[in-house]
Amino acid sequence: MPPDAGNEQALGQVSVRDQVSAEEWQLRVDLAACYRLIAQNGWDDAIYTHNTARVPGEGDHFLINPFGFKFSEITASSLVKIDCDGNKVMDSPHDFLLQGFVVHSAIHMGREDAHCVVHTHTLAGCAVAAQADGLLMTNQKSMMFYNRIGYHDFEGLADDLEERDRMAQSLGAHNALILRNHGLLSVGETVAEAYTTMRRLQDACEIQIAAQSGGGKLIMPSAATCEHTAHQFEIGRSSPEREWAAELRMLDAIDSSYQH
Repeated sequence: MPPDAGNEQALGQVSVRDQVSAEEWQLRVDLAACYRLIAQNGWDDAIYTHNTARVPGEGDHFLINPFGFKFSEITASSLVKIDCDGNKVMDSPHDFLLQGFVVHSAIHMGREDAHCVVHTHTLAGCAVAAQADGLLMTNQKSMMFYNRIGYHDFEGLADDLEERDRMAQSLGAHNALILRNHGLLSVGETVAEAYTTMRRLQDACEIQIAAQSGGGKLIMPSAATCEHTAHQFEIGRSSPEREWAAELRMLDAIDSSYQH
């Protein structure tokens, strides 16, 4: 059981579920599932990095992970609700890493449609983020991001509020961002969209590192082919909700405690 995650009803406390709207509770369940899936995939970084989501109908209120929890421990109830300045707007026994919200607040504040932000420090993602040429078009998964991904230069640990505007500008209208010398970031109108975008970006980075490690000459398709493939993804991609539902079925078969 996660730290401080006792049975609220047994302690005579009002449950988190009873204090929030049905829409917020569903968002909490989805975001907790996102954390668990990231842990399941091995994309987590101890107790660091964050995934956040804007609470529907509450303006600039967001859900973030409690600091000190492994991603495999996070539940819908343990998520902390804060505003864009990092103030708690709902009682919670848990702390959160304010510095970590700098990255996320930049994106949430800069993009109204960025309801969910996923951020990772994976080995493959960090390796590609350290390469001068960034993401290479080595595979069709990479080509989904052809001219559709932003880059943000490293400015030190992301705890400077003045960096927020520059980070939002680096993302622009894209749904994916490579933080140079740092990691990966994806956004979406839903948790499902942000997660599935990150999955494809992570796959693309892993393929790139694997292809480079072979030592042979890499085949790089033409710009026209890359653009054509990216457009095919845009017009032909099925709803991420269907893929998300499949991920949840897998997760539920392993451990459904994230829903509590």
